[in-house]
Amino acid sequence: MMFHVSLEEAEDGWIVAEVPALPGCVSQGKNEEEALENVKEAITAWMWAEDQKAMKAMKPQQTQFVVAV
Repeated sequence: MMFHVSLEEAEDGWIVAEVPALPGCVSQGKNEEEALENVKEAITAWMWAEDQKAMKAMKPQQTQFVVAV
């Protein structure tokens, strides 16, 4: 999957990376390269957390599958 990421320099000089398509998915780094690497981890964690919420909402009688994208 691919996501657009916005980068913005914070007051303390760190680079903040935000994923507009994933509300609340934000990370940072000392430079752009580190911020982009860190936001990849944040995307993975965000997607995992959303999947866990969805799993809890599923009905027991529903058939469940795992699909890799």
